[in-house]
Amino acid sequence: MTGGSGFNDEQGISMTMTEAYLCDGIRTPFGRYGGALSAVRADDLAALPLRALMDRYPAIDWQNVDDVIFGCANQAGEDSRNVARMAALLAGMPTNVPGTTINRLCASGLDAIGTAARAIKSGEANLLIAGGVESMSRAPYVMSTGDQAFSRQQQLFDTTLGWRFVNPVMKREFGIDSMPETAENVAELFQISRGDQDAFALRSQKRAAQAIQGDVLVNEIMSVSVTHRGHTTVVEQDEHPRQTSAAALARLKPIVHPEGTVTAGNASGINDGACAILLASGRAVNQHHLTPVARVVGMAVAGLEPRIMGFGPVPAVRKVLAMTGLGIADMDMIELNEAFAAQVLAVTRELGLPDDAEHVNPNGGAIAYGHPLGASGARLALTAAGELKRTGGRYALCTMCIGVGQGIALVLERV
Repeated sequence: MTGGSGFNDEQGISMTMTEAYLCDGIRTPFGRYGGALSAVRADDLAALPLRALMDRYPAIDWQNVDDVIFGCANQAGEDSRNVARMAALLAGMPTNVPGTTINRLCASGLDAIGTAARAIKSGEANLLIAGGVESMSRAPYVMSTGDQAFSRQQQLFDTTLGWRFVNPVMKREFGIDSMPETAENVAELFQISRGDQDAFALRSQKRAAQAIQGDVLVNEIMSVSVTHRGHTTVVEQDEHPRQTSAAALARLKPIVHPEGTVTAGNASGINDGACAILLASGRAVNQHHLTPVARVVGMAVAGLEPRIMGFGPVPAVRKVLAMTGLGIADMDMIELNEAFAAQVLAVTRELGLPDDAEHVNPNGGAIAYGHPLGASGARLALTAAGELKRTGGRYALCTMCIGVGQGIALVLERV
């Protein structure tokens, strides 16, 4: 996986694998459902961090960007028709810069970074922007077409989260458990108690509060001005973190069934946000006078039963560690997306990590900050790179579970 290896093709031209460097990144604050960012279209939201990167590096000739790769899970409304390309144009990027939108559901933003890194490592690209966007507040309702001519059997679905237009074979063979139902499945299978889930959720909120108070994440978040109905609001911080207590969390009712353990307090939120990260080859680093923060060591994805999708990080982590020749003990910090406390604890315990491991989500996670699906994975990489720089650690692991039964894991090394 390391750079420097090469070979000669049939014409005798030297082909050298290159390194992929994460040079910088920025994100919007993550807004609550129906909150301050809900007035911003998804394509406009995606354009904000792109424009911020352009403003941060005025000396770069942005015509040299090989591609803009953004993750987005919904793509059913204002984020349809290739939101990455539209955002690049709205941000003022030259028209010659292409854009593509990819969808690996919750991990779309992290997959975008890995995909960009692979393009650089293969030698096919030198300068890319990767990231993701999701406006869950503005997710539209969609209506099906008729199943035959003159049919009046249309269906209407809310696209904010979850299944729609279900294939009956899929339902019969694999089930169509909702995200909270998959968390309950994991909690039951791996015996994750309600008390342990609430304790983890409380730690996430407290760590996030400490990070916010200590300005740990201040360099990764841009301010956003939102004008709605003639009134302008400046959003500078994530809206989702909240003050809570063990007693308050314990009072919340389960959201799947009365005897369940998953609650709104020990689950991630429904949110809005966007993130953009600048990646470059060694050649582009020198050409544009960039300062790398970390290199992308490798990325892996894995599949598992959809009904326990929350356990997906385990096979993905094992796969990327085997690929890179590293071990879980080599990771100085881990960003594990907190879709639900139940699945995080199932994953950490399986990987041999304590429930309260200080290097796992040291600044809190999605239970506190929220989970705007397409943007969350990019946030993990941005936060992990910043934490490596701040602490002097060497390796960081970013990993997420993915709806319909997948996991993803990406390793960064501080430069």
